[in-house]
Amino acid sequence: MFNMFLRGVCLVATLGLSACESTNGKTDRETIADSEITATVQHRLTADRASNFSRVDVVTERGVVNLSGVVQSAKQRTHAEALARQVKGVTKVQNNIQIQRQGTRPGDGS
Repeated sequence: MFNMFLRGVCLVATLGLSACESTNGKTDRETIADSEITATVQHRLTADRASNFSRVDVVTERGVVNLSGVVQSAKQRTHAEALARQVKGVTKVQNNIQIQRQGTRPGDGS
């Protein structure tokens, strides 16, 4: 009887551990770490008073930070990447930030 109980507990524990992986294949720990990295990078970007990073989006996937959006200069683009690289847990930065030409708005076709 005790052996059946023990097997049942082991089965439930095994199923519980396998449930820790979400549908995207990431564990809960990886998901939390990516969320923390994203929040920290976003905070550093918005806290930077020298640049306007209000139009920069941050997504993190297994420690790889993806930056996208629009800035006004190449210097700002490089600075945003440097800020992201300084965050603990970042393994790589994919910088897809676009530089807005003067006098144009993104998506206006000019």
